[in-house]
Amino acid sequence: MMRRSKRNVLGVLVDACDYAAATDQIIAAATERRHFAVTAIAVHGIMEGVGDDGFRRQLNSFDLVTPDGQPVRWALNLLYRAHLKDRVYGPDLALWVLADAAQRGLPVYLYGSTRGTLNRLIASLRRRYPTLEIAGSEPSKFRGAQPGEAEEIAERITASGARLVLVGLGCPRQERFAYAMRPLLHMPLLAVGAAFAYHAGDIPTPPQWMQRHALEWVWRLGYEPKRLWRRYAVTNPAFLALLGAQKARVWQAAPPPPAAEPPGALSV
Repeated sequence: MMRRSKRNVLGVLVDACDYAAATDQIIAAATERRHFAVTAIAVHGIMEGVGDDGFRRQLNSFDLVTPDGQPVRWALNLLYRAHLKDRVYGPDLALWVLADAAQRGLPVYLYGSTRGTLNRLIASLRRRYPTLEIAGSEPSKFRGAQPGEAEEIAERITASGARLVLVGLGCPRQERFAYAMRPLLHMPLLAVGAAFAYHAGDIPTPPQWMQRHALEWVWRLGYEPKRLWRRYAVTNPAFLALLGAQKARVWQAAPPPPAAEPPGALSV
């Protein structure tokens, strides 16, 4: 098991870790009822942080930021010789954590996506993990939070008896949500990206060979071209250019200090 250690990738602090280490940290926080924010970060999330200093500071306050995308893993290996053999992909990390939670009797709460997707996801998880206790679920409202609404959501999650929360709102909404909710919940919050849609069967999982060779973007682009074309046509080349500048030391990419202020605007 590789223990986590934070490394600077374009000003975002990413943990050089594997699935076992990430799962160990999350389950420990759930067992001990600790505030703990986690995200699995891909190129899109890194570049959102590059373009928004406030968001980057929020990311840098997370307890655990795993290298979700293969290019992020390659960046850690290129810049720091991290020797990572695999990424820590959000949908797969969710399964690692859920399997451990099922064994330990730790109830989980699912937040995000639509009610239809959540219903399909819950059915799928119950088939996969018969002993998993799903304490509750809540679809996204696809709007900004109203005054006091974050506290109301936290009260519902706490009252459910959950010991950890999976958040599927999409980047950067899910990271902002986890940042805002962390002080309100004594449990881990995991921002897991497309995990809800994948495990619900809404989007077929890309073949392993495509995942290994960083071609998942081709798969996803085929399913959501209107939403994702700009991300892959513009964001990915920009990431590679900035990574080259950081490697060549023509750009220091100094990470800003972690955020500690209230979250501001929040989508629920």
